[in-house]
Amino acid sequence: MKKTRKNIGFFASLAERLSEIKHLPRWVIFSIDLGIIVFSLGVTSFLMSIWGISTLGSVSDRTSFLVMFVVSALSLVAFRVSYGVVRHSSIKDITKISLSTFVSLIVLFIIEKIWEWKMGSKLYYDFCLIFFILVLFLSLSLFRFYVKLAFALFTRLKDMPSRKNVLVYGIDSNAVGFGSAISENPNSRFNLIGFFNTENNIKGRLLDRKIYTLNHIEELKERKGLNGVVFSEANIKDEAFQPLLNELIKQNIIIYHLPVRLLEEENKDGKTKATPNFKTLQIEDLLYRKEIKIQNDQISQRHLDKVVLVTGGAGSIGSEILRKVSSYNPSKVIVVDQAETPLNDIKLEMKEKFPNIEYLFYLADISNKHRVEKIFKENNISMVYHAAAYKHVPVIEENPIEAINVNIWGTRILADLSSKYNVNRFVMISTDKAVNPTNVMGASKRVAELYVQSLQELPGNTTKFITTRFGNVLGSNGSVIPLFRKQIEEGGPVTVTHEEITRFFMTIPEACELVLQAGVMGQGGEIYVFDMGEPVKIIDLARKMIQLSGLKPNVDIEIKITGLRPGEKLYEELLSNKTTTLPTHHEKIMRSKDERVPYEIIEKQVTHIARRALIAGRIEIVRLVKEIVPEYISKNSQYEILDKK
Repeated sequence: MKKTRKNIGFFASLAERLSEIKHLPRWVIFSIDLGIIVFSLGVTSFLMSIWGISTLGSVSDRTSFLVMFVVSALSLVAFRVSYGVVRHSSIKDITKISLSTFVSLIVLFIIEKIWEWKMGSKLYYDFCLIFFILVLFLSLSLFRFYVKLAFALFTRLKDMPSRKNVLVYGIDSNAVGFGSAISENPNSRFNLIGFFNTENNIKGRLLDRKIYTLNHIEELKERKGLNGVVFSEANIKDEAFQPLLNELIKQNIIIYHLPVRLLEEENKDGKTKATPNFKTLQIEDLLYRKEIKIQNDQISQRHLDKVVLVTGGAGSIGSEILRKVSSYNPSKVIVVDQAETPLNDIKLEMKEKFPNIEYLFYLADISNKHRVEKIFKENNISMVYHAAAYKHVPVIEENPIEAINVNIWGTRILADLSSKYNVNRFVMISTDKAVNPTNVMGASKRVAELYVQSLQELPGNTTKFITTRFGNVLGSNGSVIPLFRKQIEEGGPVTVTHEEITRFFMTIPEACELVLQAGVMGQGGEIYVFDMGEPVKIIDLARKMIQLSGLKPNVDIEIKITGLRPGEKLYEELLSNKTTTLPTHHEKIMRSKDERVPYEIIEKQVTHIARRALIAGRIEIVRLVKEIVPEYISKNSQYEILDKK
């Protein structure tokens, strides 16, 4: 194995030096082509003499050869045969050679006839002339073909050390298509060493390569340096394949995948694309969740030709809600966010994807009542999706007053204005951290939930207020998965706060689909809780992400336990201890039976805490939050002192 790698390294080094040679000047290529003409004349003369065929006419060899040489050389110049880069030769270059040699044949034939008419003797025989032209055509063409082939080989040898040795999963036509895409593409970053199948009784070869099983993986890693296995995207999304994927990951095998449709797409010339974009399996692919079915007709009817407001529209959740809402053809979509650059990014994206929809993008703080009311006054808003909030637990633990201003007071402003301007539905995005909160962020969201819920029974109110509550979303800004990915790329360590810490996870598109579904099914005053599946241990998540990169946890990448952060829970909850749930007609959405607080009480509490936030310190503000949310017990926080009786 070591000797083989050493040899590969030598040839790869040699190939790298050869492949770095810049294209030769035209005069060098032309000189080589002239040499090929001389070579073709010599081959013609030699073979004719062996076959006993008279080569030339009655004149000297020197004169005949000179005429044939000069005409062929001039024809090469006329058709610019020597102008191209030989290693990049194509059909166009072969066409030039064909035209050049054909014209040479015609001109030499005419010269021979004129010579015979004028001089009364033959310059060369017709058969000899035709044979020479054929040899010349083949020699010029083969020279370019073999140079191109040699440079392709040099390129493959040069890239050999960096290529990933892979197996392709399956033995069907799709698997063969993947294999062909890898093996026939000189620029592929993979080297196909065989095919992979789970059935032990299937033997044979595909594309002249063996079919292997799971039992061969360790041997292939040692003997052939196996790096990964290529699957189709359909396999990756199939729940039945999860155990196999997990087993391969445990053996430090990198998983690659590709949509089958990409192999079926064709270029304009009708050829299948040879450079498919194989993707590396991500942790999101392994946290398998079945596809959600939503009632598109109801959602479409609720948004079609309506004016929709999305707060926090440049964030992870808000931007996805924006995309989904836009797909239902609203008449106007209003986007509010205080992050300048992300707001511009989502503006450019929406204008490109949905050019027929009217968009208004406001750079605004939702706690600025005059600014927000102007937006409501100027637009006949039908739906509000409220996703704007401060959400980072450690940051808000140090800055509780900002949570009051945005998460509580900003929510109140939006909810009050929605009721005042007769918005049909107000859908608030909450969090599982609002349940039995242990930090300021979660407690502030719970206060917002209580206020929004209380508005439903207010006399004269026509707006339906709906709250949706769910856990962590995969890949959102500042979440654990992008953090782990960055730490792995930097060589570690990967930091986990506690060995037993667990979290619920849901994909962003899944969460937003359920938000839209809950928004149309609610009758007002509900808090909907989403089925988040099984909780995931964060340390297991870290291990699996390291393994997905082809590395070994605590060998290649260290996992470091840092301790719980201020306000951080070991386990998240979707329901409080006193809460029960009721099922809905959607299997993924439950209705939470939380205790409500009358509007008269919560309104006074929210008004008081907002006023105190202008002048009071952090300790007093958190104490007021705890009065509103008595189940809020601080953990790993400076505010634990407030919980002592």
